[in-house]
Amino acid sequence: MGGRPECSCYTGPTSFASFGDIPGNLCSPTDDWPRPFRNLNHNAAWDHLAAASNLHSVKFDPTGRWRADALNFQPCAETPSQDRYAVQQIHIQGRVWTLSAVFDGHLGSHTVEHVAHHMPIIVREHLELITQKHGDRVVPPPLIADMFSMAIRAFDDAIANDVLELFPGGLSSLSRLSDLQIQEVLDDQLSGGQNYTKARLCLYGTTALVALVDPDHQNLWLANLGDCQGLMVSETDQKAWNVEVLTRFHNGENPLEVQRIMNEHPGEPECIMDGRVLGAIAPFRCLGDTPFKQPPEFTRRILYNLYPGQHDTSPWEEFLMRNHTPPYISSTPEVTHYPLDPSPQAPRKYLILCSDGFTDICGTNQHTIVDQWARAAARSSSKELDEKSLALRLLWQALGNDPTSVSRVLTLNMDSPWLDDVSIVVQCL
Repeated sequence: MGGRPECSCYTGPTSFASFGDIPGNLCSPTDDWPRPFRNLNHNAAWDHLAAASNLHSVKFDPTGRWRADALNFQPCAETPSQDRYAVQQIHIQGRVWTLSAVFDGHLGSHTVEHVAHHMPIIVREHLELITQKHGDRVVPPPLIADMFSMAIRAFDDAIANDVLELFPGGLSSLSRLSDLQIQEVLDDQLSGGQNYTKARLCLYGTTALVALVDPDHQNLWLANLGDCQGLMVSETDQKAWNVEVLTRFHNGENPLEVQRIMNEHPGEPECIMDGRVLGAIAPFRCLGDTPFKQPPEFTRRILYNLYPGQHDTSPWEEFLMRNHTPPYISSTPEVTHYPLDPSPQAPRKYLILCSDGFTDICGTNQHTIVDQWARAAARSSSKELDEKSLALRLLWQALGNDPTSVSRVLTLNMDSPWLDDVSIVVQCL
């Protein structure tokens, strides 16, 4: 890994960082450490971190009691983040629901961008249908959970189905078509590119963690696919804070997920290899990632023919040869429900949604980091809370809670990423 030209926007004395100074370091200890960085003062480090974090804040009520702060951070300028977030209000029959989410894309950004934009729309459409059916009656929380899961599954199904509908007869019809005929259908960039755009979504994927809160602020639903994490941070009577993990990882570290896939594919010992699905991909539940959900013919006849084609198909064939009984990756989210207390005297609660880049930075110190962040937020004035994003304060805390530690991560002289992408949403409940 070589160095990069030092950014002229970073002004401060040059210092040197060792491998162990970078939390969640993606690099190798053999990558020419120590490496130079610019040591910024407190205000400069805060301002540069804010500028690099794509900050967004939404107030859900006039008082600002219920709000959400979000960020998306990748310090390596040469590597655009493949994380995304969403924070929106959803208006249904004159009442306002709130949706917040983080998405961790992989292989490329096209699918995660599509999901982050359209997920709130799909959830709103399904919410409208179920509330219309119930009229003036409150929809029971279990039915909202079922709706939530159904909306996400239908959204994912449409990614592949929209492509298959381009070929009358679906997948079975492709054997009657030449590669050239398939390319003529898919590669329509000169006439708007709608077919090309649909097919390209199948190449990539994303994990998702989506939170939904009802208009009366009495219920929270979490829909989880993959390895993002949800935390509930609650103030106790003793003015202390309880940190509860609300989600489970859907990957090879979760024995229940491993057993689920093995049960779904009996007699296929290679359905999981080295903790990865078909030996190739880490998350066991995702949106997109169509080659793991459709028969190999989908990839070989459709995706291989998508411009500019796959000049080296060996990485694909390595796992396609194990693809016998798809789907291997699930689009069914794990949906959980949590009651909320909307009364003014209720203890403060924060919902944290984060991608695995944040958990990597925290490591085994996550509970301490979140507890210290919550205590600092509790000591802050309402003006300070309005002016400084809670998500950014949490990232600052995780990076070391001092300007030198933050400077190391921000200004390290390296031309390939040293941290995974980090997305965080902090929602006040």
